[in-house]
Amino acid sequence: MNASAAVYPIATVVDDLIDRVMVDSRLNANPRVDEAHHRVPPAGFKYLVTEMVCWAAGGPQKYTGRSMYESHKEMKITAPEWEAFMDDLQQTLDKFGVPAQEQGELKAIVESTRADIVVKPESTPAS
Repeated sequence: MNASAAVYPIATVVDDLIDRVMVDSRLNANPRVDEAHHRVPPAGFKYLVTEMVCWAAGGPQKYTGRSMYESHKEMKITAPEWEAFMDDLQQTLDKFGVPAQEQGELKAIVESTRADIVVKPESTPAS
């Protein structure tokens, strides 16, 4: 994936994904997630996620946000909540007809963050 050429399509997918995630009742049932969704401006969240995906896909963008562990450790995100997020991601990818190869690349990037997001508060970073 060439992130330099793909920044606009990546941003379009992230825009839809974050809109979807912010209102997902499966995620917002966790009061810590719901509170975070209302504390963080969606536009900034979308920017950082776009930046991170472009960076992970090979740049030239650099991710400037906090680590996934630091960003998520207080939310106590469970495995079923992770699966709900991944379902939201799949719905977004399907909506835009993202080809299978790019879907696989993007899902691999997202899955690489799982150990730092689905954590207990007393856990240490996986990476």
